[in-house]
Amino acid sequence: MTLTEVCQHLKNWFNRRPNGADLPKWTGTFTIADGSLQNSSLVEGQYFRILGSLFNDGVHKVGDALTDEVFEGAVWSMAIPQEVVDLAAEIDEWQDKYGGVDSANLSPYNSESFGGYSYSKSGGGAASTASGGAGTWQSVYAPRLNMWRKI
Repeated sequence: MTLTEVCQHLKNWFNRRPNGADLPKWTGTFTIADGSLQNSSLVEGQYFRILGSLFNDGVHKVGDALTDEVFEGAVWSMAIPQEVVDLAAEIDEWQDKYGGVDSANLSPYNSESFGGYSYSKSGGGAASTASGGAGTWQSVYAPRLNMWRKI
């Protein structure tokens, strides 16, 4: 699970300070060389979003290796709470365990019939919702994600 997917799901790019002021955003031509964004005023360990890149679109952390390129786009500084970062790691573990183990568990249907054949799926289990349908990371983690969700 990437932080990009979590932020996109939340519709929250954590680009505001606690006092409501926007964090800096830059547009123009950017160079990524030797795996890092050049001439950046971001600080070590800070999260940022790249838009308009061929290889690096998404959320990154200063210090993590990027693919070298020159691109025209935007860079947004971010202030992602550590709790969201930890939750994204937990979601990643959940995805590894339940996300693609059995395609029948991922079906949105409790029963199907076709060509004289039918089957029913029982409810319950870690990857299921209360209705017996397949659970997604979005539905399983909704109660813990909702506090950061923007409409």
